[in-house]
Amino acid sequence: MTYRSSRFLSTSRRIFQTSVPPTSSIPPKSKRSAIRTVWSYTKGITALSLLGAVGLVSYKVYNESQPANQLPQVSTFETGQKKKTLVILGSGWGSISLLKNLDTTLYNVVVVSPRNYFLFTPLLPSCPTGTVELRSIVEPVRSITRRLPAEVIYLEAEATSIDPVNNVVTIKQSTTVHSGHSGKDTSSSKSTVAEYTGVDEITTKLNYDYLVVGVGAQPSTFGIPGVAEHSTFLKEVNDSVTIRRRLMDVIEAANILPKGDPERKRLLSIVVCGGGPTGVEVAGELQDYIDQDLQKWMPEVASELKVSLVEALPNVLNMFNSKLVEYTKQVFSETNIDLRTNTMIKKVSDKVVIGTHKKEDGSTETVEIPYGVLIWATGNAPRDITRDLISKVEEQKNARRGLLVDERLLLDGSDNIFALGDCTFTKYAPTAQVAFQEGIFLASHFSKLAEIDSLKYTLSNPTPEDNVDRLTKKLNKLEEKLPIFHYSHQGSLAYIGSEKAVADLVWGDWSNVTSGGRFTYLFWRSAYIYMCLSVRNQILVCLDWVKVSLFGRDCSKE
Repeated sequence: MTYRSSRFLSTSRRIFQTSVPPTSSIPPKSKRSAIRTVWSYTKGITALSLLGAVGLVSYKVYNESQPANQLPQVSTFETGQKKKTLVILGSGWGSISLLKNLDTTLYNVVVVSPRNYFLFTPLLPSCPTGTVELRSIVEPVRSITRRLPAEVIYLEAEATSIDPVNNVVTIKQSTTVHSGHSGKDTSSSKSTVAEYTGVDEITTKLNYDYLVVGVGAQPSTFGIPGVAEHSTFLKEVNDSVTIRRRLMDVIEAANILPKGDPERKRLLSIVVCGGGPTGVEVAGELQDYIDQDLQKWMPEVASELKVSLVEALPNVLNMFNSKLVEYTKQVFSETNIDLRTNTMIKKVSDKVVIGTHKKEDGSTETVEIPYGVLIWATGNAPRDITRDLISKVEEQKNARRGLLVDERLLLDGSDNIFALGDCTFTKYAPTAQVAFQEGIFLASHFSKLAEIDSLKYTLSNPTPEDNVDRLTKKLNKLEEKLPIFHYSHQGSLAYIGSEKAVADLVWGDWSNVTSGGRFTYLFWRSAYIYMCLSVRNQILVCLDWVKVSLFGRDCSKE
């Protein structure tokens, strides 16, 4: 090889090595620079995302707290047609769902309810223990009505009677008046309290063109002696407060008694009747309160507190998949919740629940369960106003468990009274999910009814420009094609304690998804946050959960 060829090869080798360096030869500085660039982009994207989320939440909060101007209620439209009055009874899931989705410019809307708020019932079992504050799950009715396009009148009153012939609702408002003076009698050195209590009742009548009955139901005692006198229900805000006070009362009373005393054991026994979602959730919340909080602050009694769940059927959560039912039983066993299935309550005294337990061989035995706190979380019964309406409509004479309605939620025997939610008796379960969807349907239905009423008015008062034949065909087509209500089941959720939940979900029209555990618990929380009616409620509930995770629940009575 010549000198020139050797030199050429040597030069080529150096050029190749310089132009294509191996990976291992990249300077460490370049690696650090790439990492810093990626980290810088990540921080920027994260900061922008957080800023965007805060901005969106701030906008929603501001938008909710600044209601826009509303159109006033009027007696007639510009066309001369009478504007019909729609009266809605109740402020539960069905009524509020109807109200939020209704075009209130089409009617003069009046809402009548004895409570001036909507209660987010799925989180009510979390309130007695302080996991969630009561104020966090109530939404004032007026904060809902003020966000609607046209004025809605709200009256805090109770409907006492319905006249379906003359289209009149009688309502009553009761106002408790307290007056008096408390002080010290210096002549006798005794404390004296003088107080006068009176009740003022205001009764009035409302005329309606359309009436929606969404008054819900009241707890059913199934005629069992002693239930109404000695148990606490879990249906309203006051029930949660009562359970909290009774729980702390019996704990403090038991603390005075010596260990081993039978009365101490009775006082520290909490019995929950009802194996549905409400009963299961309140039992799980109570056991969490005992294990996570009372065990730290009141260990002298916490170890003796016993939660029992009584159910007449063979299983709890009967609407759930059988695997989830078994999983719930397993979690209850691990958390020491005493599950008593196949046990039917027959009588309740002031200290003991008496029932019959069905054994595996089919025989029965009488059981007595001492209790300090008894929570009744099962069954619905019609309210007085529902019974009043049933008694006045001939087609309702066979109704026992609620109002009978057709496929458009129109009351049987009426052409202008609708009913939805727990006050009705249909093929659907009395759940919030059903009532919510019924409200959405009725809102759409009333929009179509308004269009039909408008066409009827035009046909009865035609002008030369109106094509009567075309309008008649349109009216007939609208009346024939009025949609009917179809319920779409989305699934069921339940919290079972120990930061675990079960979910039996419907995924489209073709598949069911069942899961249980801690991940499902996070999904349970996320789903309920999403279902809250306002951003205010969503934020407050999240803050309650954060507060409990940081400081725990307290052991005070209030």
